[in-house]
Amino acid sequence: GSFDRDELQSLLDRKGQTLSFSVVDHLRWDLKQIFDMAVSEEYLRRNPAFLLFTPRECRRAETRVMTLEEVRQLFSVLDIRERLIARLALLAGMRPGEIFGLKWARMEADYADIRQRVYRGDIDSPKSVRSVRHAALSDGLLISIDDWRAVSLDTNPDAWVFPSEKLTTPVAKDNCWRRGFLTKLKPIGLAWANFQVMRRTHSSLLKELDVDPSV
Repeated sequence: GSFDRDELQSLLDRKGQTLSFSVVDHLRWDLKQIFDMAVSEEYLRRNPAFLLFTPRECRRAETRVMTLEEVRQLFSVLDIRERLIARLALLAGMRPGEIFGLKWARMEADYADIRQRVYRGDIDSPKSVRSVRHAALSDGLLISIDDWRAVSLDTNPDAWVFPSEKLTTPVAKDNCWRRGFLTKLKPIGLAWANFQVMRRTHSSLLKELDVDPSV
């Protein structure tokens, strides 16, 4: 019962001098959850982390997005598999775990039925309730899917759309990025355009093109 809010806020203030805003903000959330549990288990009468705030002085990471020309460049240098993965991220706004968690049965006529994801090597449910959704597939994206289907070794409904060499497991995100993306993107100066950048670019370009987010 000796924890108090000032002590915990001082901890966040110190961390804010060396760590990024997102890391300190996660720490603030974790502290609140930990003390919520302590209160529910009756170890404490009140939650000293309830009113903590993330210091404004924390450094914020640069949030880069790609231009339309950089998107075209990226598509032009990637091989067929990686190009489809990038298109799903940039055009359909899918997270990498959702992309690598796709099976052919979930690829419908004009949308991807997102019901699972690959998270740290495990098959898991999507990030949130809202993440279970139908991701719209454009006409051009559907052509890319058909091209990839035509050269895939296994297109049975229960097969992975992007399998590993064993075919029985999905390809690992980090391996795919290191071997399939970086080797192509480094020479054109786009090594910084990782999956987070692609998803952020998806939102940015839709906003720039005045597309309703609900679409």
